[in-house]
Amino acid sequence: MNRKILTLAVLLVTAPAISSAASVYKWTDENGVTHFGDRQPSGQQSEPVSVRTGKRSEGNRQSPQEQVKALENEEAEQAERQEESAAEEARRKQREANCETARSNLSILQRNSRIRVEEDGEQRYLSEEEIEEQREKFEEIADENCSEPSEE
Repeated sequence: MNRKILTLAVLLVTAPAISSAASVYKWTDENGVTHFGDRQPSGQQSEPVSVRTGKRSEGNRQSPQEQVKALENEEAEQAERQEESAAEEARRKQREANCETARSNLSILQRNSRIRVEEDGEQRYLSEEEIEEQREKFEEIADENCSEPSEE
């Protein structure tokens, strides 16, 4: 009884290996129907077909150390991308703040009001030339920060 079970187990284990080693042929009959079979048909032209066994080829296999290194590289690249996007977000927020400040200052300058500044503990009013210089300066800042950033 044990011998029969052992023989059956050996046959079940070797059957897939034997069947995967068999050749498969492909041919088309006179009606244009494509057929596949394990035997070459007589009187028909056929071609052998490569059958995949589901096993990976040895050329694509990586060692565990290589897999770990590849995973670490991928994680480092992802962290770098996140860091870049965080830096880009900070630059965008800074540009928005600069734009808002420049527009606010331009609004004050365009009201034709007298501008008072404090220098060395003393307060004084800006002259027309100084107001014009400040206007040009804030317009330049607004132009740089209020438009869409150019791709570099």
